[in-house]
Amino acid sequence: MPEHRTDPVVLDAVSVTVPRRAEPVLSGVDLRVRPGEHLLLLGPSGSGKSTVLHCITGVVPHTVTARLDGEVTVAGTRTTDAAVVDLSRHVAVVAQDPAAAVCLPTVDQEVALPLENHATDPVDIGPRVDSALATVGAGHLRDRATGELSGGEAQRVALAAALVTDPAVLLLDEPTSMLDPAGVADVRAALAAASSRPGTTVVLVEHRLDDLAGDDGPATLPGRAVVLDEGGRVVADGATDAVLRDHAGALLRAGCWLPLDAELRTLSGGDGGLASPASQDLLRHLAQAPDAGAPICPPVRDVVLRARGVAVSRHAPARRRRRSAGPSLPPPLLTRIDLELRAGAVVALLGRNGVGKTSLLLTLAGLLPPAAGTVEGERVGMVFQNAEHQFVAHTAAEEVAHGLTGPVDEVVGRQLRAHRLEHLAGQSPFRLSGGEKRRLSLAAMLAHERPCLIADEPTLGLDRRDTIATTTALRAAADAGRAVVVSSHDLRTVVTVADRVVVLGEGGVVADGPAVPVLRDAEVRRRGGLTLPPLVAWLLEEIEEPAAVRRALLALDAAVSAPSAPAGALR
Repeated sequence: MPEHRTDPVVLDAVSVTVPRRAEPVLSGVDLRVRPGEHLLLLGPSGSGKSTVLHCITGVVPHTVTARLDGEVTVAGTRTTDAAVVDLSRHVAVVAQDPAAAVCLPTVDQEVALPLENHATDPVDIGPRVDSALATVGAGHLRDRATGELSGGEAQRVALAAALVTDPAVLLLDEPTSMLDPAGVADVRAALAAASSRPGTTVVLVEHRLDDLAGDDGPATLPGRAVVLDEGGRVVADGATDAVLRDHAGALLRAGCWLPLDAELRTLSGGDGGLASPASQDLLRHLAQAPDAGAPICPPVRDVVLRARGVAVSRHAPARRRRRSAGPSLPPPLLTRIDLELRAGAVVALLGRNGVGKTSLLLTLAGLLPPAAGTVEGERVGMVFQNAEHQFVAHTAAEEVAHGLTGPVDEVVGRQLRAHRLEHLAGQSPFRLSGGEKRRLSLAAMLAHERPCLIADEPTLGLDRRDTIATTTALRAAADAGRAVVVSSHDLRTVVTVADRVVVLGEGGVVADGPAVPVLRDAEVRRRGGLTLPPLVAWLLEEIEEPAAVRRALLALDAAVSAPSAPAGALR
């Protein structure tokens, strides 16, 4: 393959097989990425997208126990002949879980570390750190402790650390998954900055293409797209607009998120996205269809968890710290929080990155003591933002079974089937893909009959099919009599599943009420840092009845299971 030595990334007939898994994670992948090319890697959860990135970095096979067949070449060097640290001189990565890569106590040190590893002149390090942080909108985090960052803030810092060395190859694994709209815009700007540098090669894995594309639409996405199927095989490779046009139905059936224009064109037959009369007719028709899913105003039931005058901090309250512990603590993230969580309702916490959503959930769960006030109620079940933080068992089946009594096998089998994990029952939870880990964490928690379920970003990093399955499971838990509270930046999913939203901002609760009326309030959205996705904005503007807005979104989700019908057949 000498003729391809100038290509910075080459995969020739690459297959990857991991222990205790009968089928390969990747199967016969051929991929050549040219200098300066930007590549979008698409496919359902578990299709091997992250594994492709691991092959490029050399993590497979040097760090992860897996058999690599075929050949991977990066910057002219076979990855089997070079250590991961040597390959890192050419390749920078933003991983699916950026917090797992953080190793230094402060943000400025974390971003400076790659420069120090490259023996950069110390005089240049400070300005380059400042420039990288500014590029991703994280200049205000420069002096923060990395252990105090929210998930979204950690994602921005990880992106800055990846960009700071001006790498030849930039690998991005779900770079917007934890980010609020402002953070997504910063990632978009950072990618545009990388695009302006001749020779920078980018390989991007991303589910939420509309969020990344922004107002300019799919034209701003990487110019080339490669699609992997569930068997880890390449099934499409070409110009992104052509792939999204020609394979839209297959991508929907596989459970992938599509840009809204492509989704509506597939289902209505009309071009032009929301401006298309065919698409508008379809949405109005779906909004008037018979009721589907839960009622928009569920019956009032008993309170199962109550917060009174709660203040939330990332630190233990001062009264619990020793006097010699050092300087006084920073002020709480949130104060005067009064919440009642009732059986049968799904409540969504909304707000900017760093506002305190995760800290509030941890406080409600009893895992973080309140800085003031009280939380009363029975023991809750919590699904963490980082799924690995709750894993305790050696296999997926054992993870679901942990702590159960009675007919364990029956419960485990039901949960594995419901979350598409049967084929992974014998796998280590830590070897699953990001989406598989998240499905397992929810399956394990739903196996326990607790009156309140708390889920921190439960659809983070999931494809369309698994997002729908997750929201269906959460809705079913509420309908069965549990109180459910989730945090999310995904307002389309929030409007689909949540009965009530609590918008956080300015150190407290900005608004608390039924989802559709609250999100219609432009001032609430401004104070909470919320940006409506175009589809949700159109529905809130054009469809008066809140229940009809939800009906339209649920009907679009239902169409994912049958998008092969002729265009316009849903009308």
